[in-house]
Amino acid sequence: MKKQTILVPIAIALCGMAGAQNRNINMDSLVQLSKKTEVWEPVPAKVTPGKTAADAPSDAIVLFNGKDINAFQKKGGGAPGWKIDKDGALTVVKTSGDLQTKQGFGSCQLHIEWRSPAVIAGSSQSRGNSGIFFMGEYELQVLDSYENPTYVNGQAGSIYKQHIPLVNASRKPGEWQTYDVIFTAPQFYADGTVQTPARITVLHNGVLVQNNVEIKGGTKWIGPPVYKKHKDKEPLVLQDHGNDGGNPMSYRNIWIREL
Repeated sequence: MKKQTILVPIAIALCGMAGAQNRNINMDSLVQLSKKTEVWEPVPAKVTPGKTAADAPSDAIVLFNGKDINAFQKKGGGAPGWKIDKDGALTVVKTSGDLQTKQGFGSCQLHIEWRSPAVIAGSSQSRGNSGIFFMGEYELQVLDSYENPTYVNGQAGSIYKQHIPLVNASRKPGEWQTYDVIFTAPQFYADGTVQTPARITVLHNGVLVQNNVEIKGGTKWIGPPVYKKHKDKEPLVLQDHGNDGGNPMSYRNIWIREL
């Protein structure tokens, strides 16, 4: 009886040691299996983010910071006719024409802020109208859409005449509004046919209004959109809509990241 009393605890201890050893072996095997799915290269480049979501990160190209408009020219060439207000806003001047960047861009991340006047006249599309044209072709609508009924594929946050925004996130006239955009440029075959269409995601005042939608072609006021082969990089264009209703639109804090 004494031998049995002594041997039982020893057997239990040995079983425990064997179990622990098996657990260690199993864990080592799991670690080795895990390493097979680890990827260490290429290491992502370091980018210093801005102090706020509106501030440009370290790898961004600042197109307008309230001080000069050297990054822009009149569409087609020539000196830009827009003015910089005393508060550092870039404001369209009547019949001054569209602005375009001197540099071309393809796929990109864009941050841009815009404002309609606090006192605004007109209605529908004649109420604080402008637009942002990616690659000079694909328009993200800029419009005072605060309690301003219009056709919904032409309101603020729409891809003009193509995609209705998911919601209306507009602020009141006179308040600054933001667009944060991820734009994927289209790709074309050598014969000019579309290989992959453009796509766009838009946050309006921090609210998702376009969720990776497919752009159907270049923006058209009349008729369906169509694609026409263009360069891999084209200018970003800010629209002078003719200053409808005497409501000049303003922009500020414009920066872009090439993707």
